Amino acid sequence: MAEILPLVEARLRSALGEPDARADVTFLGTDRIQVLRFLDGDIVRYATLGMSGAPMADPTSPLADPVQGPRAELILSVRDGIADTDQVLRPLAVLAASPQVEGLIVAPGASLDLGEPLWTGAPFTSVLVAESGGLVEDLELDEPMDPVRFLPLLPMTHNEAAWKRVRGAQELQERWLTHGTDLRDPLRTSVPLD
Repeated sequence: MAEILPLVEARLRSALGEPDARADVTFLGTDRIQVLRFLDGDIVRYATLGMSGAPMADPTSPLADPVQGPRAELILSVRDGIADTDQVLRPLAVLAASPQVEGLIVAPGASLDLGEPLWTGAPFTSVLVAESGGLVEDLELDEPMDPVRFLPLLPMTHNEAAWKRVRGAQELQERWLTHGTDLRDPLRTSVPLD
């Protein structure tokens, strides 16, 4: 883990610039998770650092492989100055710790639900995990380790999350595209789902 995280942070810095803030969050029985904040014009990006230190393990497997398995970090992008989105630091750390705490494998198309708003007044309690490779390129590691994937998180309203459970991630993303939904708007309302 110790040798992977500096490489992950270097990849984040090369793609997003220098972080202007960072927070450390530790949960009992888990490794430390950091959340870095990057400003890019009117967009603020929050990226986890620490989730990729160990591979995610299949919860049905009796033994976790300490080397092989998917590795990821999470990235959330929102418009700056519209809402107090810095309150998302702890919820993001909770999501990043979920593979260690709950044995989840976080992958594109998955929903992650906090059960509470991402920040005070946020219309979102869950996120959709999007495909990696856009904002921050995957980080290849030495064999036999899997690459670190930087997975964007797309906030979902309660109605969108329910609709996604029935129709699937692809249809929800198509709905957002069709309606020109600004997924970075921290106060946006639900896309029409009729």
